[in-house]
Amino acid sequence: MQIKLLLFGIVKDIVGKSTTELELITNTSIANFKELLIEKHPKLVAYKNFSVAVNENYVDDTYLINPNDVIAIIPPVSGG
Repeated sequence: MQIKLLLFGIVKDIVGKSTTELELITNTSIANFKELLIEKHPKLVAYKNFSVAVNENYVDDTYLINPNDVIAIIPPVSGG
């Protein structure tokens, strides 16, 4: 299944683009998706606490991704 991926902050810098599309197998959970993303981009392991939103709603690691979902990766935010 095809999904669209939106990347922000340091994650965008590591991957080298702000949007991309990925092909995933059916019934991929967010936890499995995170593992796959870190496998493809090993530098992300330092930022594995990123939040994930699907279709503009935050989801947990048990959420099952659906075809044509838009997934946003939001890294931890710091500042003062």
